[in-house]
Amino acid sequence: MDTIILAIESSCDDTSAAVIKDGLLMSNVIASQKVHEEFGGVVPELASRAHQQNIMPVVDAALKHAGVDKSELSAIAFTRGPGLLGSLLVGTSFAKGLALSLHIPLVEVNHLQGHIMAHFVEPSPEYIATNPKLQGVEIRHPQFPFLCLLVSGGNSQIVKVEAYNKMEIIGQTIDDAAGEAFDKCAKVMGLPYPGGPWIDKLAKVGNPAVYPFAKPNIAGYDYSFSGLKTSFLYTLRDLMKAHNVDTVDALAEQIPNLREDLCASLQTTIIDILLRKVKKAANDLHITRIAVAGGVSANSGLRDAIVDMCRRQHWEAFIPPFSFTTDNAAMIAQAGYYKFLDSDFCPIDAAPYAKTTI
Repeated sequence: MDTIILAIESSCDDTSAAVIKDGLLMSNVIASQKVHEEFGGVVPELASRAHQQNIMPVVDAALKHAGVDKSELSAIAFTRGPGLLGSLLVGTSFAKGLALSLHIPLVEVNHLQGHIMAHFVEPSPEYIATNPKLQGVEIRHPQFPFLCLLVSGGNSQIVKVEAYNKMEIIGQTIDDAAGEAFDKCAKVMGLPYPGGPWIDKLAKVGNPAVYPFAKPNIAGYDYSFSGLKTSFLYTLRDLMKAHNVDTVDALAEQIPNLREDLCASLQTTIIDILLRKVKKAANDLHITRIAVAGGVSANSGLRDAIVDMCRRQHWEAFIPPFSFTTDNAAMIAQAGYYKFLDSDFCPIDAAPYAKTTI
């Protein structure tokens, strides 16, 4: 009998559903929310309302794309946390209701573990056939143990992964996350939300050596990005004062390639901060397999830098396809599939949680 898992992801502002059949990804549907762009960030109340509108059509589409009827499902996996509580409640409630109606078990998944398990998603031939960006792409899965740099809007962590259910955070941010630094600095420059992709785009044509920004000196494997944000803000303030202008737009008229050079300098600094700690951890723990996960892992500069670092150190680098880097249900389905095989089920009264660690 086939093992078929339907997964639901609703931790932030993307509603996603995916289906895995006997370990192979059959579908992965994502509905994004454009409403937050005008506010320059995710508005929790609007996000939860949009999830309520999106979740039924998204789940229906995932089942249809997979060629699966809900009566064939073996279990429902869902993101229990961390994330926005209102958004999580929508996904959790839907998962519970569907599982009860079908008399099948629930499987809870930690969102952060899900990002790491994205490295083990194995697309089916049918899924690849309908996703041109995956055609011809080599998908490699790391062997245990490996180190995973988990970077997103809310998290910057170095995780030692010894098994799908045995992970240890050995380093993490003590204040802001790398993704938050990208987004907030982008907002100061007047770039649209989300700012990370815009910084990545402009950095490709900028000079990373123009603006030196402060780098923290934090012990161990932990990170800090609040000082970098302050350094970035002060740099802009001093430039505007020196040129006697009040806005970034006015400053850009006087300084050629201002935003491009700022983005390149900022991105290079963040990547250097991230990889310095990863390299230290890998050397200290004698682990030669390095993976990256989370939304910020879509950053082309970070992906290239990790590959280059591993090449120089004679290590193995593992980078998931772009479609599995941001919030998506495929990673939740993969984690849920392994937990289902271990009969690691979730009680029906389990409540979502906004904050937790791996």
